[in-house]
Formats: sequence, structure tokens, C-alpha cells
Amino acid sequence: MKPLISRLAAALLFAGAAMLAQAQLSIEITGAGASRLPIAISDFAGERVVAQALTSVIRADLERSGRFNLVNTAGSVLDENTPPNFPDWKSRGADALAAGSLVSLPDGRYETRFRLYDIQKQAAIDGLALTHTTSQIRATAHRIADTIYEKLTGERGIFSTRIAYVVKSAGRYELQIADADGNNPQPALASREPIISPAWSPDGSKLAYVSFEAKKPVIYVHDLATGKRHVAANFKGSNSAPAWSPDGRKLAVVLTKDGNSQLYLVNADGSGVTRLSSSSGIDTEPQFSPDGEFIYFTSDRGGSPQIYRQPVAGGAAQRITFDGSYNVTPRLSPDGKTLAFVTRDGGRFRVAVMDLASRQVQVLTDTAKDESPSFAPNGRMILFATEVGGRGVLAAVSVDGRVKQRLSVQAADVREPAWGPFTNK
Repeated sequence: MKPLISRLAAALLFAGAAMLAQAQLSIEITGAGASRLPIAISDFAGERVVAQALTSVIRADLERSGRFNLVNTAGSVLDENTPPNFPDWKSRGADALAAGSLVSLPDGRYETRFRLYDIQKQAAIDGLALTHTTSQIRATAHRIADTIYEKLTGERGIFSTRIAYVVKSAGRYELQIADADGNNPQPALASREPIISPAWSPDGSKLAYVSFEAKKPVIYVHDLATGKRHVAANFKGSNSAPAWSPDGRKLAVVLTKDGNSQLYLVNADGSGVTRLSSSSGIDTEPQFSPDGEFIYFTSDRGGSPQIYRQPVAGGAAQRITFDGSYNVTPRLSPDGKTLAFVTRDGGRFRVAVMDLASRQVQVLTDTAKDESPSFAPNGRMILFATEVGGRGVLAAVSVDGRVKQRLSVQAADVREPAWGPFTNK
């Protein structure tokens, strides 16, 4: 018979999940990658309810990535120390297999161990041991999924990262932070006035955003650990579109204190201000290049909204987009090689990407009102906001356009997504 404490912990885990079901993002996979690696995730050995909760998250993470095809394990329970029957798993079509166990410790915590096998080579290729509490089941599963993803693809997994977004419901705005899979949403700020443009600091510890609670747009920097915040820009007129410098020391912002919307630099603590752009048009939506040398931005200085870039150290702006009469919201991939933006395509607003070396452009989405693109920290996916049935939802698309997902909150309007960075936690 299971220990009472363990059974109670498992019950609390699932009760908490049920209570959050109405508030968290639900994910629908609307398109998957063409070539996917077949992998089997066996049921982990140990306390059944908790072990199944762990393995279900691992499976969901890998399936959602579009890089894997999950092989039916038919209820097979395998721990990390039992040699797998390689010919059997090969006959089921698996190229890789993950097996593990979850053990209750005397102090009430758990120890989870797992091992990853290459079925073709009939060898173990990776493994991990983690100690955690019941409340950390999901985080542990994300860590394991990240390990599997990185070992099999050569790219760092993003399952342990977080996303920020704004939920509007019944005249109330909430800035929420959730796991990358939309679960475990936590409110960072609630207001009767709009909240827009959340931007993660490079270390993931802070969010800059624009709040209208003072009846005008003001930029705040919010410390997520303490909940404390400070004003970063509250000049005359509008203060908007904050973007962090790669070192986390400065923000590029858009101010109207001297007339038209123009680009400025301010220190993250709210001190100092330096003007970056001086044009007769509207300059907005700044974004630093990953090396910190350039700022990409949207401007109508040429007559229609297009994307430009300008050296941070000073110099003339260079136009980047030329296809079409409307290209806005530049966002750089983490390696600085790809530019994501919103383009008007046949009257519809869609997410597109440009290879900055070749200047080749590809439209990735088939929706009509896309906005706010945001790269995953490994550069593989782009999170964005769109509209379905007149309601704001979040969606994600891979940089090759093959993998598509839709994320929504029941009976709410969801917008302004921002994908957080990798952290070392």
C-alpha cells in the first residue's frame, strides 16, 4: 500500500492541476514536422500516479516540439537499471528509448533517475538523476525532456523556459508568466488598465513592460523574484516599446517627449537618457541585435512602415525590408542570423522570416492578424499573437514553417507574448 503522505501529495498535485485548467494555456498542435525521430518514453517505475504525471509531461514536451514521433509503449514500465529488449523496441519502430524510476525519499522528496538508449546502437547514451519535491514534478519532467531533446538533436531544449503574455478578461488585464507549455501560470501584475510590450531581461529575472495605470503609457521594470518594480521611463508624452540590451544594463525605448515617436536609450534603473534616432517619421519597436552593435526598428520615414537598423554607437540607418508596403515588429533570432517580423501579405498580417545573409523572405503563417513575434531561446520556434473567432490567442510556428501550434485560454483574450531566455536554474 502506498504511504499516506505520498498518496496525498499525488492527489494535491492533480487537484491543483484541475483548478488551473481553466486559467492555463491549452495547446493544440495544428501542424507537425515532416521528418520526426521515433522515440519511446516508457512508463517510469515507482509510485504509479506520480510517475505517470512525470512521463506524461515528458511525452507532451517532445511531441509538441515537432521533432519526435512517439512510439506506443503499451504500458511498458521500465526503470533505468533494467536492460531494454533492443530487438523488441526496434521492431516497434523506436530509434531511441527513455526509461527511469521515481523513488520516495525519507524526507518527503523524490529522486527521479532516467536513462536514454540508442536502439540502433543498443547502448545507453545519456542519463540524469534529480532530487525534487512534489511541486517540482513538472519542472523535473521538463529538465528530462530538455536532456533528451539536446542529446538527440544537438540543440538545447526549451521546455524549462518560460513565456510571458497578457490576458484580458472582463475589463481586467493580467500580465502572466507560465511554463513554455502554458502550464503553471502565475500573475505578475493585474490592472484595470492595459498592459503591453513585456520584454524579458537577458538573465530572465526581470520584465520590462508598458502599463497605462497612470492614464498614460509608462515603462516599468519588474523584479520577478521580489515582485518589486520601478519606473524606467515616465517622460512627457508616451513611453513605450522597451527592449533590453544584451548585457541587461540598458533599455531601448520609444519616447515622444521631443515630438514624434523616436528611439532613445535609458539605463535599466531609470537613470540617464540618450537619443538614438532623429527622423521626420515615426521610429518605433526597437530591438537590439544579439551582439549589441545594432538596433533594428520600424519606421515610416520612407513613406510606408519598413524595418531599418542603425548602429548603437551612431551612424546612418539602413533599410532592411523592401518586399511589400508594410513590414513591422523586427525580432532577431538568438544567433542574429534570422529576422522575424510581421508583413502584410494580400491584406493579411502574417509572421515572416528573413535570412539576413541572403535577404530571402519566407512567410510562415496562414493566419490573418498576427502580431508580436518572439523567438524561443534556441531559435527553433516563434511565438506570436493572432486572432481566431474575434478572440486573441497565442500561436507558435517553427522557423521552417512546418510545425504549428495554437495556445488559448478559455473565455479570455490573450496577447503580447514574449518568450523568456535560457536560465541556469
